[in-house]
Amino acid sequence: MTTTGTEAPKPRAGASLLLLASGASFLAVLDVTVVNLAIPDLHDDLGSGFKGLSWVITLYAVTFAALLAPAGRLADALGRRTLFVTGVSVFTVASALVAASPNLGVLLGARAVQGLGAAAMIPASLAIVLTDSPPERRRAAIGQWSAAAALAAAVGPAVGGSLVDLAGWRSLFLINIPFGLYFLYGATGIPRTTGTGARKLPDALGTLLLGAGVGLLCLSISKGSDWGWSEPSTLTCVLGGPALIAVCLLRSARHPAPALEISLWRERTFALANAAAFFYGVALFAWLLVGVLYVTEAWDYSELQAGLAMTPGAFAATFVALRVGKLPPSYGPRLATAGGAVVLAGTAFLLAFTLPDHPMFLAYWLPLGITSGIGMGAVTTGTSTAAALSVSPLRFAGATGLNQTARQIGGALGIALLATVVAGRTTAIADFERIYLISGGASVVVGVLGLGLTFAKPPAPAAPTSAPATVTATATATATAATDRKTPDADTADTTR
Repeated sequence: MTTTGTEAPKPRAGASLLLLASGASFLAVLDVTVVNLAIPDLHDDLGSGFKGLSWVITLYAVTFAALLAPAGRLADALGRRTLFVTGVSVFTVASALVAASPNLGVLLGARAVQGLGAAAMIPASLAIVLTDSPPERRRAAIGQWSAAAALAAAVGPAVGGSLVDLAGWRSLFLINIPFGLYFLYGATGIPRTTGTGARKLPDALGTLLLGAGVGLLCLSISKGSDWGWSEPSTLTCVLGGPALIAVCLLRSARHPAPALEISLWRERTFALANAAAFFYGVALFAWLLVGVLYVTEAWDYSELQAGLAMTPGAFAATFVALRVGKLPPSYGPRLATAGGAVVLAGTAFLLAFTLPDHPMFLAYWLPLGITSGIGMGAVTTGTSTAAALSVSPLRFAGATGLNQTARQIGGALGIALLATVVAGRTTAIADFERIYLISGGASVVVGVLGLGLTFAKPPAPAAPTSAPATVTATATATATAATDRKTPDADTADTTR
């Protein structure tokens, strides 16, 4: 990003902007981790089946995935302040619309718009951290920004469960409004910048094709059994979704400002990290939602109890992510990804074959929740770090966006698969077992791909990270790792490895 006509931020101003950026990161991740707890209450209030309600998560993930990568380019083209204000405004207005939704249709539309706002907030807040923090404080600032997202992932289940239990599902979105207004007020302190111009704007058509393609593919998976797999509507989605994605990839290969930086896939390790992130998204999204459904349906837990039951695993994921970030980059990403996937797959298969039909929190759910959190924290950090270390620092923004996009797309498909298996609110243990089998199978694929995460030359050591084990945590280990490999107070970066 090009900054013109501005002075370097003073330490006090830099601290305020860091708090602002960290707050936006916290809110974007919190809004993902709390929504799972709203699904049971949404069913009671709106009377919709689970297949319809699953799109509350899917639409957010699809728009987030389609817009996250090009949003990084918008930060350069429009300036971090403009993108931040736009993202927060869209997110806040959409949150109000979600909270006021009279029916499922309005709710789903507002959630899609909310995902758009979140996709702008994340890269804009990271740009603020990298640009407006004093050079000597930049690495520490990235750590604080990452820690905010990790904290949101850890406290999200408890916060979500408490709010839903006390005030209903609408309260989950109403709390975004005062925070959004505060962030807009704080944005007045962000230095004005001059972007690089419209020539750098991302490919809007390619972005639209990606979102539509992923959406149609998810629709075919979740609705195929209802419509009939041989019906024209199903076949249109089954064939049309991949076709639109393919067209997006073809455009991205030729466009000067592509929606997806697919040229990065020429680097073998980065391509493997993206593939691992995709299958990890399939496992993660389905896992987090089925856990809530299981304890509320099979064990008759309240939303508050469900949130508290999910919290130990989230804290375990955060702790492990902090420790894994300190592993040497020469083998750390491979060990974290493959090892974490083994732990995750083993836990999933154990759950799939031993789920009890009565509450067993201390003897069963707590230890397995912590074990799964260990696996999630390791895989999250491993795939993110591998993506950052496998590309030049000059291409870090595109690499970060593409890696997170892969995870979000995988997550959207994971929710669609879950909606197909769990057709409605059900107490059938076999349905939940099938979801854990799917998550376990996806984790096995992650482990196999993780074994290929190698580096020709050992890169510079990466700083500790605190990546949260959720879908929307962006650029955690990647941000710190990339910062280690570039000069923080210069516009040029060392591209040698």
